[in-house]
Amino acid sequence: MPFIPHTQADVERMLATIGVANIEALFEEIPAALRCAPLAGVPEALNEQEILRLMRERADQDGRFLSFLGAGAYEHHIPAAVWELTTRGEFYTAYTPYQPEASQGTLQLLYEFQTMIASLTGMEVANASLYDGASALAEAILMAVRLHGRSRRIVVPETVHPVYRQVANTIVRAQSITLDVVPAGADGVVDPRQIAARMAGAAALVIPMPNFFGRLEALAELTSAAKEAGALSIGLVNPVACAWLSPPGEWGSGCDIAVGEGQPLGAPLSSGGPYFGFLACRQAHVRQMPGRIVGRTVDLDGKEAFTLTLQAREQHIRRSKATSNICTNQGLLVTAATIHMALLGPAGLRQVAVASHANTARLVARLTQIPGVRNAFPGAPVFHEAVLRLDVPVGDTLRALEAQGIVGGYPLGEHYPQLADGLLVCATETKTDADIELFAAHLERIVSKRRLDPPCAYKD
Repeated sequence: MPFIPHTQADVERMLATIGVANIEALFEEIPAALRCAPLAGVPEALNEQEILRLMRERADQDGRFLSFLGAGAYEHHIPAAVWELTTRGEFYTAYTPYQPEASQGTLQLLYEFQTMIASLTGMEVANASLYDGASALAEAILMAVRLHGRSRRIVVPETVHPVYRQVANTIVRAQSITLDVVPAGADGVVDPRQIAARMAGAAALVIPMPNFFGRLEALAELTSAAKEAGALSIGLVNPVACAWLSPPGEWGSGCDIAVGEGQPLGAPLSSGGPYFGFLACRQAHVRQMPGRIVGRTVDLDGKEAFTLTLQAREQHIRRSKATSNICTNQGLLVTAATIHMALLGPAGLRQVAVASHANTARLVARLTQIPGVRNAFPGAPVFHEAVLRLDVPVGDTLRALEAQGIVGGYPLGEHYPQLADGLLVCATETKTDADIELFAAHLERIVSKRRLDPPCAYKD
């Protein structure tokens, strides 16, 4: 938003009005020993032209890459109107809407967001956002433990995003909650029979859709396994996938809680953030939901009005009984997501999902034509990510691709030693046939050169 500083005449007029000689006099009651000395080493101010040039140079340091990364960071098309509206001063500078009489616009937007997320996930109620997808999973785990009341063990497939598992464990382990990780099978999914065998005495089961490898788990069977064991089910979902595939509220008998990362809904890839999380659940569980909920009512004149109806996390409301003190209201990102979903609508979101899937299928088909590149899970259904196996070192290959301006995917070896030769690739609706062909041409050259001369590191 624009910043218009006060002129010297403005400053002098204000000082004269309050009867003070200068600005320094406003701080006279602070002892001199406690005041900061002038900042050293700060360069002279730059003019507008110089500032713009400097900022462009800084931005260019990030480079402009053709990205096939995925792994929780997805490049989708964002209509220009999304951030043009999001960065209007009314939204851009809005604070948490504690005062409904002054915050009807923000409150209505949050209400619409909740409605859209509940509809997208097939759940009955959603909150007004959380910090990010990983901490949203941790919040769902804490919520499930409170609801279950008897167990502090959560069954988690190895196919859940490894960083999400790390974040969740960091948050919940201090409360003596254990994440029981079930290994993935050779086909890139967990065996429902193994899950069922581990569910006895567990509080909840986490079910990813799609999983970290892009594969689709046996959702109905896993949900049923949790229910039969008297445990809750937590659906960890990609919101774009929910526009096309069955949402968690419709898996078998339905999930109890659904969480995910909202970045695919209008948030750009900005050097790693910012992101935001969402959480939805059944109406029966709403009192244990973290975060805040906006409700719709009528005022004394019978006019529609919006207000915060549930603030289960707030220290000033619940104090020691707060369900969570670590979540936040990612209002700006939620604003963008709400506008993004409103512009695309159900049909538009579904179109994005279908196009992303189709592009990934084309990407995998083209790359696996290259000698030394093969599909890790051939014939398996995926959404918009897939795992490839390379006959050459993955790290060297990615560095060589980066030199050509291509982010070639995510190396799996760090988190999955059994897939040390594995590369996770992703294609969204933004990728063209030319993009895929460019990626394939560089990858084929790099792989063939490395296979012919394996002792030497690749040099372009």
